[in-house]
Amino acid sequence: MYILNSKKVALEKVEIIKKGFSAYVESAELAGLIKKELKNLQLDVYEDVTELGFWFIPNREK
Repeated sequence: MYILNSKKVALEKVEIIKKGFSAYVESAELAGLIKKELKNLQLDVYEDVTELGFWFIPNREK
């Protein structure tokens, strides 16, 4: 059984977002960590909250 470090998972998802890809998480805890990091980095993303989880979609500049 693997134990996941929430902060590490959140940072990995932020790296995916920084590369221009969407990221998905199921837990509100992880979504909160991602939002905090995105705010610190001043990254503009669209957040889609569903019954199943949270999508973070990078906003593309026009």
